Amino acid sequence: MRRAIYPGSFDPVTNGHLDIIRRGCKLFDEIIVAVLINPEKHAFFSVAERCEILSEVLKTIDRGDCDVKVESFGGLMVQYAAERQANAIVRGIRAISDYEYELQMALMNRRLRPDLETVFMMPAEEYSYVSSRLVKEVFQLGARIADLVPPLVEQRMKEKSSA
Repeated sequence: MRRAIYPGSFDPVTNGHLDIIRRGCKLFDEIIVAVLINPEKHAFFSVAERCEILSEVLKTIDRGDCDVKVESFGGLMVQYAAERQANAIVRGIRAISDYEYELQMALMNRRLRPDLETVFMMPAEEYSYVSSRLVKEVFQLGARIADLVPPLVEQRMKEKSSA
């Protein structure tokens, strides 16, 4: 079985993330979408909320025969991948700035666990500029985010902001 881990904050999950998952399903039998537990970051959604939202929106995308699971993790990615018997880490790359950071992480992961491959994937062109940080910023300034995130995410962001 070809199992991959797709780690990230997913705060919030964007259409770019879903595009990477959808296309990653063509390469892997199973993808574990791993929500990073990072207590030092001030998140819009809690880890539990992100996992719940991801589980819901993943029901709406075409995954073929690929099994997609949502989990949360803390600590070293390579240790988590070993525990889950993953063959690869999937990372989305939008721009050169992403590549520099991701290359550094991939090389360190290779040093720590040489048998774990990192697969870089570019999102579809229409999502190449979309990041969770940018979505939150634009949303908080009152702009439309409907084309950037699934409808459930926009709804949950509105609910959370009005609470």
